[in-house]
Amino acid sequence: MDKQVIETTNAPAAVGPYSMAIKTGNFIFLSGQVGLDLETMKLVDGGVEAQAKQIFKNIKAVLAEAGATLQNVVKATVFLKDMADFKRVNEVYAQHFEPPFPARSAVAVRELPLSVDIEIEVIAVL
Repeated sequence: MDKQVIETTNAPAAVGPYSMAIKTGNFIFLSGQVGLDLETMKLVDGGVEAQAKQIFKNIKAVLAEAGATLQNVVKATVFLKDMADFKRVNEVYAQHFEPPFPARSAVAVRELPLSVDIEIEVIAVL
């Protein structure tokens, strides 16, 4: 299997032993992104909406490094610390995708890395 690591300095570095993304064939698998600011490497202030907006900036940067955009995304998984944030996250999410929307799962989890409120991972196809 041909496997290419995708890394960029335009998004926060991985905080563990994983790649930002892996490209294999026409598929790009992004690791979960959280609302870390690239300059400070700290979680953005402003709650779940601000974190979601930052996540999309980070996702766009990783996709760009792989030669893709949000329009190439075919699947997204949203991990929420509190499902009560679902509506607010949907509003931010809808600002970044247009029909046909990617397939998506959204799940509530007990805890996320760095105590963030949200994490999003995507799969894109070139």
